[in-house]
Amino acid sequence: MTKQVVAVEQDTPFKDVARMLVANGISAMPVLDSDGRVIGVVSEGDLMRKEEFREQYHGESYQPSLRTRLRRKVTDRSEDGGTKAAADTAAGLMTAPAVTVAPHASTVRAARLMDEYGVKRLVVVNEEGRLEGVVSRRDLLRTYLCDDEEIRRRVVAGITPRDRWNDRDGIIVEVHDGIVTLSGYIDRRSQAAAAARTAERLDGVVDVHEDLVWRRDDILELPFTWDRP
Repeated sequence: MTKQVVAVEQDTPFKDVARMLVANGISAMPVLDSDGRVIGVVSEGDLMRKEEFREQYHGESYQPSLRTRLRRKVTDRSEDGGTKAAADTAAGLMTAPAVTVAPHASTVRAARLMDEYGVKRLVVVNEEGRLEGVVSRRDLLRTYLCDDEEIRRRVVAGITPRDRWNDRDGIIVEVHDGIVTLSGYIDRRSQAAAAARTAERLDGVVDVHEDLVWRRDDILELPFTWDRP
């Protein structure tokens, strides 16, 4: 994530919000309350509502496009565009609540939130709701630049010691272009599944190929009871 974040207070005037966006070359900023907690995000699009709804104020029958209305409905972010168009401070302009993520959240969680809400960045907040930074799509892409040897080290570290490869059996980990291949011989199928899940959750992993051979399929085993007639 980016820790040096330009933020704005809730009572900042419209023109100052616009000036900060332009001066810093950014398209959106977190909005903070008097206690420094994130209460929303104000974007270029929010400010552009004044232009978007100008025709409506002049008595014409302007409506946002169907695509825009559907997106707001799906993300549960339906709003009165006229209210934003009439706003003159950050609090009135912002989209709230902000789409946030915890500092310790995985890249998978962050990517899913971005996709779910149709946003390009997430505000990172701590347990008290205070600003920690911002994570963007580009930040998530950087995780895939991790070299193969570092990814392999993380995967091996995540596998329990008894399942790691020794002279005869265990899990062999190979990584090429971010793709993890797990091979070798282990005792139970559940061990193979656990190793694959461990690799899939790691940042920078592009894909996981599981090619393990197990001696016992304990996943399909069901408890059996026999009742005498």
